[in-house]
This record gives sequence, C-alpha cells and structure tokens, in this order.
Amino acid sequence: MSIFDKWNKSIDGESLAKDVKEVEQNGGTGEYKEVPLGDYEVKIEKMELKESKKGDPMFTCWFKILDGEYKNSIIFMNQVIIQGFQIHIVNEFLKSLETSLDIEFDGDYAHYNDLILDVMEEVDEKLEFLLSYDQNKKGYNTFKIKEIFEV
Repeated sequence: MSIFDKWNKSIDGESLAKDVKEVEQNGGTGEYKEVPLGDYEVKIEKMELKESKKGDPMFTCWFKILDGEYKNSIIFMNQVIIQGFQIHIVNEFLKSLETSLDIEFDGDYAHYNDLILDVMEEVDEKLEFLLSYDQNKKGYNTFKIKEIFEV
C-alpha cells in the first residue's frame, strides 16, 4: 500500500475538498474571528460522531451563525462520549432540538451515530436556533438551545 492509499483511507477527502472550497469563498486565508461567548441565531451545518485525536468516540456539531458581526462563522461543539455524564450532555442537547425522535444511547455507537444522523435530517434546512454559547465554572464551553425557529 502506498502512502497515498494510507492517507486516502485515513482522511475524508470529500469533506477536505469541501473545506478547501469554503476557505476560498471566505477570502482564502482560512482565518476567522474567534467567536466570543454569547447568544447567536444559528443553523446546524453538521452533526455526527467522529474519532477524537486520542481515538475516542466524539460527538461534533457545527453551528453556523446567521447574522451580525460573526455571520457565517462556525461555533464547534465537540464532546468526547466515553463516560455516562458525557453521553448525558449530548442526549440533553439532542433532546433540546425537539425532534420527533426518542433520544437514547443503547450501548452501540453505530446505532447512536444513526440516531444523530436522523436528528440532523430532521433539523437540516427546516429549523434554526437561538444558541447560548457559554462556559461552565470549570471553563468548559456549554451549548444551550434557547429558542427554535421554523425556516
């Protein structure tokens, strides 16, 4: 196996190509203003399970800001999910989106990923949200849905 085959298997090339186009559309620098804590009207761009840098399962959600000074900036929610309280955080977030789905982790990450993708399908291009982006007492970012708007 060549190094190129190895890279192609380890990297989502389609998503990477999409990211390159996004950078080009945003002036080509790839540099974005850091989004300060606060409330933002957002839509969810992406929501899935992926692998963390350490190889652990991690929930990720990308919120695209729809207006104001930070319009088109992305807020990233990343939550490793290897302990009960971590999965609880993600479950509570998913429930706050108020979809028709029963939000529950049954012990199978593949099933959980399917559930997350189903939630994404229900909200994609149909709902927007007022997101409270904050930090808890320990300095970890928090994400709370305050309002839901139909598109």
